[in-house]
Amino acid sequence: MRRRTLIQFAGMLLPASALAQSAQAAEPHASNAAEPHASNAAEPHASKVVYHLADLDKVGFVLGNIRNHYDGVGGPENITIALVVHGPALKAFHAAGAALATTQDLAALKISGLEPYACINTMHAQNITLKDLVPGFAVADKGGVVKLADLQTQGYVYLRP
Repeated sequence: MRRRTLIQFAGMLLPASALAQSAQAAEPHASNAAEPHASNAAEPHASKVVYHLADLDKVGFVLGNIRNHYDGVGGPENITIALVVHGPALKAFHAAGAALATTQDLAALKISGLEPYACINTMHAQNITLKDLVPGFAVADKGGVVKLADLQTQGYVYLRP
């Protein structure tokens, strides 16, 4: 019975302490009072994003997301975007069978600065080389998932639409 009372008491105190902390955070500090928008004074820095594409049925959707991403941040000068393709999705980029829209979309995104990578393991499984893909790809020579992890350690934000 005593244990239950302690837990209930702690549960009542937690919301009160959370409210007190949020109230403190909302109060302007005296040192910032002279500069009400000090946090907005810094120049925005370019961000880095890596898109993960493995599903064949999402190729057009992901390429559209990347285009929208460039547009949403004010252009390619404000962001670095990489695309790591592996699994069934890589078939959409085989030069011999790629849809014209896919080829054109990738070419336009590449001009904007997109860094597309093809998984070496998928390339081996599909019995292709870099020359068999539409132009613009680099090889993720340790594999697609390793490339994704490496880019994340370099500060890239991971997105898998």
